[in-house]
Amino acid sequence: MQTTIPTDTVLQESDASRARQLAARGNNAKAARKVAQEFEAMFVGMMVKSMRETVGKNELTGGGKGEEIFQSMLDQEYATAIATSQGGIGLATMIEKQLVRETAGRTENTPVIIPKGERKP
Repeated sequence: MQTTIPTDTVLQESDASRARQLAARGNNAKAARKVAQEFEAMFVGMMVKSMRETVGKNELTGGGKGEEIFQSMLDQEYATAIATSQGGIGLATMIEKQLVRETAGRTENTPVIIPKGERKP
């Protein structure tokens, strides 16, 4: 029995795990900016995906699985470009400020709480 996972789900999971890895590395502002931009890109990607579902199928190209995969990858690239160009939609800036504020208040002896089911970095 084969199970298929939608391509966009795989992309979102890899983005989320990469963001967690960056956040676990330290509390510097550069890592906070990278995590915030990746989160914004993931959010914009979800918006683009929802938008794409409202548009009818293109009869000219014939569709197919290859086109679906390419379209998903192209939409993700659009989302990344939007999030990283000229401040994006503003979500990354707010998230970055919050991350920096939270990590500035945390000292070396402050315990880090890991949600149930996740592994320690």
